[in-house]
Formats: sequence, structure tokens, C-alpha cells
Amino acid sequence: MPALDVRPFRRADRDQLTDLVNTHVAAVVPGVSVSVNTVLSDLERQPEEFITDPWVSERVTLVAEQRGSVVAGAHLLRYRPGAEVGESYRDSGEINWFVCHPPASFRPDALDAAELLMRACLARLARWNVRRVHADGALPAPVVYGLPRNWPHIRAVYEAAGFRHVGDTEVILLARVADLPRSEPGGGVTFRRTVGECGTRFTACGDGRALGFIEIDTALARPERHIRADGLADIGNLHIDPAARDTGLERRLLAHAADWLRLCGVDRLAAYLGEEETERYGLLTGAGFDELTRTDRGWELRPA
Repeated sequence: MPALDVRPFRRADRDQLTDLVNTHVAAVVPGVSVSVNTVLSDLERQPEEFITDPWVSERVTLVAEQRGSVVAGAHLLRYRPGAEVGESYRDSGEINWFVCHPPASFRPDALDAAELLMRACLARLARWNVRRVHADGALPAPVVYGLPRNWPHIRAVYEAAGFRHVGDTEVILLARVADLPRSEPGGGVTFRRTVGECGTRFTACGDGRALGFIEIDTALARPERHIRADGLADIGNLHIDPAARDTGLERRLLAHAADWLRLCGVDRLAAYLGEEETERYGLLTGAGFDELTRTDRGWELRPA
């Protein structure tokens, strides 16, 4: 087989690297893909990560190439050691994402490429001499973060390199807006729509106080980045006053949000839950959501 070469990303690699990224995105969330411009922008800065991105001091993208083809890629971040950086990120290095072709009969060298690229990643992280090394799979696309269960080949590469899952697991759900319940008036509850922290907020009010709210983000795709995610939104926040639980209020809030999404032309809504949130899982699946995948967050290098 032709020799593999691991080297820094070049602009001429942009189309092939984007194809690799989109192959991994497509395995997680339907109907979403990213443009070349999106990938290039992500390599330079991540404005949606407004807390952690300013902490980054160095960014490096590496690719594995064989016979002119980019067969694997990884994006590395180095975080500053200053006191202004959060403790868990301070003076750390991260494999922000790692993509590669899975082993296949027509691509028997895929595993070699992934292993060679990972060795190069670890060598770069070692040269940075950071106190902690962690990893993620945060591709520049909505709903893709952590290490989704749909990428067993990436998990195998991480684990072989000594990374261990030390964080939590989240469940990602997706619903067709057409399948969500419709709002019904009455019940002594009124609803108001305002600007929220994570999107448009719908607040349920009764007895002169707020009983709960849901926030819906319909701006998952930044227009200048040309992400193909039209018709996709997500639940940014959902909170119910403990005294108003078991009253069906969550379902009514979801129905009001769904009415708004229909007016927006949004046809799919994503939701995120901790694996332990079984009660809310039942509520959402009963309202029309299906489990899309589970993703494991928080990977740390812990060699044997």
C-alpha cells in the first residue's frame, strides 16, 4: 500500500476534510451537513463557544494523507495556563475532534491511518507539555458533540490511545414538529413569549407567578457558515416549578413552542437529557420524540 503521511492541514485539503466531517455528522443527525466555509471557520475560531474559545492559545489541525487523499483529520486546541481560564481547561490540551474512515474491505489501511494520526496528535500534545489532555468529538454542526455511539471506530482509536470516558452520558432526542402536541387554551394558565437566554422563551403563568418555561433555539445554523440545517431547532432550556410538576405543564409548554415552530417553518426539534433523567425521557418520547443517539462526554488521557 502507498505510504501514509501525517502533516499539518493545508487549504487545498478543505474539500476532502469537509467530506470526512460530513460523513460523521450524517451518522448522528439526519439532514445536516456543513460547508467548506464552516469547516475552515471552525479551524480558526469557534465563536459559539463564547466561554472557552477565548481561552485557546494555539490551534493545530493535522491530516493523514495517502496517495493525495485525506483519509483522517484531527483538530487540536491548547488552553492558556492563566488564572482567567476555567480550572478544568487551564493549561490543558484537547483533541477537539478526530475523524477517519472506518476499517473496510476496500480500505484495509484505514486503521493504520487513524493510529498514525493519533500518534502525531499525542506527540504534539506532549510537546505542548500541558498538565492534562482531554478529547471530544465536537464537530462544527448542530447536535454533534461528545463521542456519539454512532462512531465506534473513533471510540476504538481513543481507547487504544489511552483515553477513558470520565464524564457523563447524554441522550439526544429528535421529533418531527408535526408530531408534537398542539396547544389548548384554558386551565387557568396563560403563556407569554419573550427573549430567553438560549432562544425564544415561552413562560407559563398562573396565580400571578411563573410556573415554568421552555426556550427554543431556532438559530442553530449561523448563516455565514452555510450549515445545511434548515428546519432544525433545539430545546435550550426547560424548567418547571416543583409545585407545578405532575400537572401536564411541560407538555403544554412544548405544545406552545411547537405552534411557534410551525410558524417559523421548523420541522424538527432536538432535545438533550442526562441519561439519568428517565421521567423527562418518558415525557418527551410520549410527546413525539424518538431517541436519536447517546453521546459520551468527557474523555481524558489516562495511559495504563
